[in-house]
Amino acid sequence: MTKLSVNINKIATIRNARGGNTPNLVDVAKDCERFGAQGITVHPRPDERHIRYEDVRQLQPIVTTEFNIEGYPTNDFIELVLRNKPHQVTLVPDSPEVLTSNAGWDTITHQDFLKETVSTFKNEGIRTSLFIETNDDLIRAAKDTGADRIELYTEDYASHFKANKEAAIQPYTESALIAQELGLGINAGHDLSLENLAYFAKNIPGLLEVSIGHALISDALYYGLENTIQMYLRKLNF
Repeated sequence: MTKLSVNINKIATIRNARGGNTPNLVDVAKDCERFGAQGITVHPRPDERHIRYEDVRQLQPIVTTEFNIEGYPTNDFIELVLRNKPHQVTLVPDSPEVLTSNAGWDTITHQDFLKETVSTFKNEGIRTSLFIETNDDLIRAAKDTGADRIELYTEDYASHFKANKEAAIQPYTESALIAQELGLGINAGHDLSLENLAYFAKNIPGLLEVSIGHALISDALYYGLENTIQMYLRKLNF
């Protein structure tokens, strides 16, 4: 069964637009879990333009499902993760100025850095996942870092889904098969939506978890948060 982890960055963006604490991030996280989400994802960035480091500290004791912290492993990020001990840390190669994640790791070029970073988290019992594209060599190198899982970067799939879904999914299916052979767990995220999620989940063997934020929160404006989470869960539980 594929788990749905709700990325609540967009809730923090709305809150930060006006200051104060509305909407309340902790309450929303609790509600997401109550409505069926099997995980909560946050992606704090150095400028704290949505999720703040203090949000992570407040969420850690109240998340009862799976807490997933994403981010680029700066010293501050590593310290944040080690202090708050999430179930999973997802490492992304974002530079501070990017609007959203836009590439996967070059696990060959950054092999030594990733090995050291992954080891730091695994020594503390934190599962590690690497954000990665559908490249066989990079996936094999991800295994060499010691990571537990990869998170397939799905923007390319989402962009080409309408035009030719069979062609769009093919490299992801092939990458999942390679990851399975290597013993890597498989997560996925970025631009997955009600439109393309079911087809993706049906064609990715061993898919353990999807992390969805922007599309899900946008859909919730129309359908309501509880109903939207249930709609996404039904797409996964075909």
